[in-house]
Amino acid sequence: MRHTHRTYFSFAVIIAASLACAVPDLATPGAVDTAVAQTISAGPTQNVPQGTSSATLESIPPLYTFTFTPMPTITLIPTLTSTPIPTFTFTPSVPLISVSLATNCRSGPGKAYDIEGALLVGEFAEVYGRDPTSKYWYIRNPDPGVEFCWVWGEYATISGSPLLLPVLTPPPTPTPTMTPTPSPSFDLKFDNADKCKGKGWWVDVLVKNTGTLSFKSMTFRVLDTVTEVEKIAHRDGFANKDGCLKVSTKDTITPGDSFIISSPLFGYNLNGHNLRIFLKLCTEVGQSGGCITKRINAKP
Repeated sequence: MRHTHRTYFSFAVIIAASLACAVPDLATPGAVDTAVAQTISAGPTQNVPQGTSSATLESIPPLYTFTFTPMPTITLIPTLTSTPIPTFTFTPSVPLISVSLATNCRSGPGKAYDIEGALLVGEFAEVYGRDPTSKYWYIRNPDPGVEFCWVWGEYATISGSPLLLPVLTPPPTPTPTMTPTPSPSFDLKFDNADKCKGKGWWVDVLVKNTGTLSFKSMTFRVLDTVTEVEKIAHRDGFANKDGCLKVSTKDTITPGDSFIISSPLFGYNLNGHNLRIFLKLCTEVGQSGGCITKRINAKP
């Protein structure tokens, strides 16, 4: 009989404990979910045969599963601002040239080229190049006309570093213009026959210098074709006998000038005779230099 009371007492304790656990604390968050889970878990224990331990009750997994995924780490890459490096342009100063003696400035490096200007004492000009020999300098023309020209460096002084200037190719050498050599020229005309009593006869000829050179000497030859008598005179300068009273002389017959020249003397009257007159005029004394000979026939 005692055994039966113990059994009922144990069973009452278990039921009381179950009811105590089944009444949730509604003030506690999640108490309802917990109570439900505990009731469900405790249900099978009520029918557990005697002698079976409640430690073997199967646990029910929670209704919600939370997975924590960490936020990715964001690394901020700073934006690099490019600051341009300033560009420095080196502009060398242009050398200047001056001269101690006025020097022509030509179209090329040499006397064969035309003169385009001149660099005078006290003037300065910019230098932009040199010829392969470094004897001529390519400068800005100080005179109106062409912008650049070449100046000889004989009397020049250059500031700066002239050897750093570029070597320029000179323009082609101009073809020289053939200038004809001036030649003497004159016109010859018979004037008359004259005489001086006791001295003889002669002929006068009129000479006009039609060239560009002056005459300074002559050879005067007259041939009488009737008597075969020939008279010759070589003289520096020129003379004109006016009868027996006056003699005019001239050292030089200049271009464009005219003068009457008297021939050598004959000892007889020349009237009616056929004369062959040769006159040679020369540009230098002693019948030298440029000479030209002309001939005329005359009958006084």
